Amino acid sequence: MPRHSMPVKEAREIAQRIAEEMQVELVDVELVKEPTGHFLRFYVDKPDGISLNELEAYHRRILPLVERVEYDYMEVSSPGADRPLKTEADFERASGTAVELTTYKKVNGAKRFTGTLVGLEGDEIVMTGPNGDALRFDRKGVAVVRPLIEFDEDDLADDAPADRP
Repeated sequence: MPRHSMPVKEAREIAQRIAEEMQVELVDVELVKEPTGHFLRFYVDKPDGISLNELEAYHRRILPLVERVEYDYMEVSSPGADRPLKTEADFERASGTAVELTTYKKVNGAKRFTGTLVGLEGDEIVMTGPNGDALRFDRKGVAVVRPLIEFDEDDLADDAPADRP
């Protein structure tokens, strides 16, 4: 009798339980088709960042529990510093920080906006633009919101080897 594939929803529920047991945050689970195969990805994090050892431990815990999901490769990783804001908790945590917002369709001639995140108000994402103007976006029309990572050229120069100008 053939085995039935586990739905990603069930894998997400298992992943959430493991995350709670290990005291990490499950940020996202995705099953995506790429040219080299199907990738089952788990993104986990902690408030102060997550270590490689913690990612490996999570991988070892989750692997035998999701073997019925049809995938070619499984990855467990941190979502990174520029992790997209998706949940209400993400928006609360990022309130007052610089963000980059991209819309699906042009709004006033643009699709990309930067500013300081105010937060969520109902179904709207509210931010203050560079000129101090209030910007409001219907959440359904927003493709992605992520922290704005800016590099100071002086900081980058400090990391350059001494024999380079």
